[in-house]
Amino acid sequence: QVQLVESGGGLVQAGGSLRLSCQASGSIFSINDMGWYRQAPGKQREPVAIVSTDGTRNLADFVRGRFTISRAGTTVYLQMNGLKPEDTAVYYCNADLKESWKGTYQKYWGQGTQVTVSS
Repeated sequence: QVQLVESGGGLVQAGGSLRLSCQASGSIFSINDMGWYRQAPGKQREPVAIVSTDGTRNLADFVRGRFTISRAGTTVYLQMNGLKPEDTAVYYCNADLKESWKGTYQKYWGQGTQVTVSS
């Protein structure tokens, strides 16, 4: 069984920094893309940053220049600098992976970690 476990959320003042981590574990044969999404109250979940196996990174316009995404094995990180109150949301880790050689790639989600930025 696959698990994605996030850590690193919390409360920070505007302009501050946080680093989120997400480790995938369990029955994993191969991982494709890994990334972070976020969902603010009353809004839909939206992609924040994605990193592919070849290191290609895609960041949303609203975080470009402030956030960076990196990856090491089955762990993905999101370094968030210059945080703004509008970055307040639950941040979810996502991994596109398959559990066996004959399986298909499916998206798995972490439980989410709260990030709150005060003004």
